Amino acid sequence: MDEGDGIWSSLYRNEDWWAIWVGFIILGLALTRLISWIPRLGGWTINPLEATGLAGASGIIPLGLLLLTLTGLAIFVRGEDGRRFLMGFPILFSASLLVLIISCQRSIRSWGLESPLWALIIGLLLNNLFKIPDWLRAAAREELFIKIGLVLLGAEVLFNDLLAAGVLGLFEVTIGLSIIWYFCYYLATRLGLSRSFASILASATSICGVSAAIASGWAVRGDPKEVSHTISLVLLFAIPMTIIMPAIGRVLGMPPAVVGAWIGGTIDTTPAVVAAGAIYGEVAMKVASIVKMSQNIMIGLVAFTLALYWALRVERRPEMGPRPIEIWFRFPKFVVGFMAASLIFSFILVPMMGYTSVRGVLSIIKEVRGWLFTLAFISIGLKTRFGELVRVGAGRPLLVFLAASFADLALSLASAYLFFGGILFPTVGLLWDDRA
Repeated sequence: MDEGDGIWSSLYRNEDWWAIWVGFIILGLALTRLISWIPRLGGWTINPLEATGLAGASGIIPLGLLLLTLTGLAIFVRGEDGRRFLMGFPILFSASLLVLIISCQRSIRSWGLESPLWALIIGLLLNNLFKIPDWLRAAAREELFIKIGLVLLGAEVLFNDLLAAGVLGLFEVTIGLSIIWYFCYYLATRLGLSRSFASILASATSICGVSAAIASGWAVRGDPKEVSHTISLVLLFAIPMTIIMPAIGRVLGMPPAVVGAWIGGTIDTTPAVVAAGAIYGEVAMKVASIVKMSQNIMIGLVAFTLALYWALRVERRPEMGPRPIEIWFRFPKFVVGFMAASLIFSFILVPMMGYTSVRGVLSIIKEVRGWLFTLAFISIGLKTRFGELVRVGAGRPLLVFLAASFADLALSLASAYLFFGGILFPTVGLLWDDRA
């Protein structure tokens, strides 16, 4: 947000706040079961029409109109070009439907190739093989879609789930996060990348990829192209890691809990983490999910720390002295929505409604979030060219990402054995055996 904007006017002029308003409208609709009709795509083998069925097909158009209305409202009120958004959104939504149907194919799903990966790939192919019209590119509002999705993700991060074995996951995440973040940041700055780009890369590789890249990018006011470039690297490298890591675990005969902790601490997208864990087995998937949820909790803390450091140290003007209000201007507001949703669902709605009922609501929210993330990743692909993955920064961001990823692989493997392999805590290995 520009500092010239008033605090009150920013509530309807700032995209971050609109992400919160739209996100909480969706949460309210889910809680009141007004959108219980949200289509859930099922698996299919040969006939793609099996993915929707009659009930699912009848809900697709209303869902598209709902998302168009909510996101279009944010764009119109903020005074942006709503006409081109109205023209392009149906195309993006149709492409998202195609992506989700592809990702539901049983053979593809068994290999862990989830919809975000396909969305990016299809977007990249369309952008690199065809000339994308300006009106369609203007409708590709990846940041708005992702921010709304992240607010919804906050509701899914329940503290009750983390308490099951989250203390160990949180220990593992905190240690690995600190080391990998500093290693990546140090290497990036030594290779000549800006401190903002270095922070975005470091947050993506050490925390949880896409979500962390967006949050840290806004905290340091980084170039949106740096954020998009980082997201592309995260998603493209998640594909081979999803397949290779479970295979390595099987060849080495690693315990399921160790493989799960390794996967959860290394792979940078939540769908790929769950998919890779599921390939290895139920126990690996459970532990991988817990470790990944522990990482998601760190998004808000890291974003706040970066906003604080940038405001008071990196961009501080000596003649003006420290300005606490700058921290608020810089802090990504959608992270506030993420944290608020998590706290409300964990400490108010779960005790009030019961864990089972809240889980039913979250199943609806997860479906909507899946559509928003798919729209976002297609939009990123429509604005990214293959050559840019190497040309940006003369290939140095790619080199930094690879180096940090390999360091993360090694460190996460060591910490997975320490915390979940029964070395530091012998009883933990018994809790997560094949009977779990």
